[in-house]
Amino acid sequence: MTRRELRESTFKMLFRIEFHETGELQEQMTLFGEEIAGFKEEEFNYLKQKCNNIIAHVNEIDEAINAVSEGWKTSRMGKVDLTLIRLAVYEIRYEEDIPFKVSVNEAVELAKKYGTDDSPSFVNGILAKFA
Repeated sequence: MTRRELRESTFKMLFRIEFHETGELQEQMTLFGEEIAGFKEEEFNYLKQKCNNIIAHVNEIDEAINAVSEGWKTSRMGKVDLTLIRLAVYEIRYEEDIPFKVSVNEAVELAKKYGTDDSPSFVNGILAKFA
């Protein structure tokens, strides 16, 4: 899988945290891995590790998002937009090997695919404040 495909799969898995209890997330990851054909073991391990890392930092990530978003706290954001912003903020703050522009661009592209018509500009606007 390409990095883009891995990021999209990470987004899809992270989206589940909005609908499941924390204790169910490991089972959800296993189910997700069974649903997606073509995962190599190392790719799935990367996905699980990244998801677990993001989940471990989700409170810090949400605090950072709330600090820069004006009038849009995480509790009011659409679930797709919030998940994409969380993913990108995690990459910006914790993955030094991913350039800022790449994280933002990838989040905007996924917003075009999975979000509403307003999602790309909303996601871009929030993430731009992390520059």
